[in-house]
Amino acid sequence: MTLSRKQQAKVEEYARALLDSSRDGGRAYSDLTQWRHAVKFSPEVLSVLSNMHGEDDAELVDKVYSEFKRLVDSDDSMVSVTVTTAVPLDDDLREKVCQKAEEMFHASVYLVERVDPKILGGIIIEARNQRYDASVRTQLSAVRRKLSDAFMGGDE
Repeated sequence: MTLSRKQQAKVEEYARALLDSSRDGGRAYSDLTQWRHAVKFSPEVLSVLSNMHGEDDAELVDKVYSEFKRLVDSDDSMVSVTVTTAVPLDDDLREKVCQKAEEMFHASVYLVERVDPKILGGIIIEARNQRYDASVRTQLSAVRRKLSDAFMGGDE
């Protein structure tokens, strides 16, 4: 996309304003990283964050998130399902997870995907304050506990 001179001047003005304010706080590189993610935010999220910042309520961000999640989760027609896997989901598995979650919760699913190599394999599903952990890490921990109990029990 080619910018007009007016648009290019606006881009430079915005960038310089951000750089000047970031340098004052020693956050230039941190703000640069955050900026790449800002395009993912909806106008509503940006507006609320801006208002919170204007009211000096930034410390309430986590509380607002929790309350917003509670309100969203209380809507029976939609459920937020967080799926954690060791590697990114492919389209096939993503569709299967959504179908299974819709059956489990009798609601439309908004899928949040997380990748955590520490679980080694398998899947963890979290929704409506319930957690289904079928990760390899958890299964190995259970085996280790059973072996430890058997070993400790046989030693007494």
